[in-house]
Amino acid sequence: MMPGQWRTGEVAVVGLGRSGDAVARLLRAHHATVYVSDSADTDDLRRQADALRSTGTSVDLGHHDLERIARATTVVVSPGVPPDAEPVAVARARPVPVVSEVEVALTFLTSMQYLAITGTNGKSTVTAIAAHVLRGLGVHAEAAGNIGAAVSWLALQSSPPDWAAIELSSFQLHDTPSIAPVVGVLTNLTPDHLDRYPSIDAYYADKELLFRNASNASRWVVNADDARVLEMTRGVRGVVQRYSAQGRLSDAFYDRQGGELVVLDAPLMSRADLPLLGDHNVGNALAAALAVMVASPDFRTIAGRQRVASALRTVRPLHHRLETVGVFGGVAYIDDSKATNVASAAVGIASMVRPTILLLGGKHKGEPYTPLVDAIRAHCRGVIAYGAAAPLIMDDLGRDVVIEHVGGDFERVMERARQLARPGDAVLLSPACSSFDMFTNYEARGQRFARLARGTVR
Repeated sequence: MMPGQWRTGEVAVVGLGRSGDAVARLLRAHHATVYVSDSADTDDLRRQADALRSTGTSVDLGHHDLERIARATTVVVSPGVPPDAEPVAVARARPVPVVSEVEVALTFLTSMQYLAITGTNGKSTVTAIAAHVLRGLGVHAEAAGNIGAAVSWLALQSSPPDWAAIELSSFQLHDTPSIAPVVGVLTNLTPDHLDRYPSIDAYYADKELLFRNASNASRWVVNADDARVLEMTRGVRGVVQRYSAQGRLSDAFYDRQGGELVVLDAPLMSRADLPLLGDHNVGNALAAALAVMVASPDFRTIAGRQRVASALRTVRPLHHRLETVGVFGGVAYIDDSKATNVASAAVGIASMVRPTILLLGGKHKGEPYTPLVDAIRAHCRGVIAYGAAAPLIMDDLGRDVVIEHVGGDFERVMERARQLARPGDAVLLSPACSSFDMFTNYEARGQRFARLARGTVR
């Protein structure tokens, strides 16, 4: 049932985009008065705004009406809006309750069961695999949140899914006070978003909010290979189960000697049958399989285990996450645009089996690039630093690896990569930065990379 304050006054949605559009439509479907604002003003947003206005929603583009937001009964924040954004700060100072789009959607999805997946890296892949495995078990399931559909779109369906795997960012967790998943998953913890958080501790504190409603009945799946994760989950109420891609004896682990993925005390499948590159993806598959199997006794019967294994055999890489665009002139072009921080880029680089030309750059996110040195030395013939972060990348890496700065647009970056690459090499876009200096998001960056790669046939 919709809370009374959403009925009696106006609800302000900060940030349009995919999530803002969905939650505005959901609120209007339940007869709330809704005001949406976005600081940007693009052709795509104008089309969205016009469509929303036809539903009776008030929309401002290019600015936020701060006085109107301050008068709202509730403010809903889209996931791309940082916690210190002016309209959010105005709302909190009033104080007006600030909630996420996910919080609103879950209010209307009372019969849907869900897995909640967070962490610094791997959460999108785990979410996608978990939804794929649930569908393989024959249930109506969707991936949602930061991947797939906005959770509000699920609530708008005439028949919402029975299950969902929901990817949650730290920002979303901050403003989702009712979070109470059937199973919560924490993949790992490394420094990230230091351009938006005052400290690493503040970032980790938001991740810890996954456990804010933990009870003795709660079930958690966490990474046994990550000391920070183990420390965070020590003493958390509920049943904590662990997975390990490094072979540590856990509830789910990679038996490297036997070449098998072992889950809940029995082999599940052969590593050779998992069609994903890299040990990190073994960990992602173990996390997803374990989370699904502990979610319901029906999912870990003998027949259930067989279906889980069958689903894992047909899983595919996410778009923009170690996705092979093609091989042109003997050079493999690999889109890892979703690697928007240093730890994620390190994983992508370490997965390379060809000599690699690495494209590194974008908008700096506040962390040093020196942790990439060992992976670059082991896998890369050369590095191209580009974009706004290029001078910082050159300062951090220039003394230790073969690297050059290519200025100008992304076309020039790709042209130089084509010149450096030899048949048998790979060109890897694993930027360790956000995309916002040149692109609207990491998807647009990856799509440009793919289009330019397909034009590089010699």
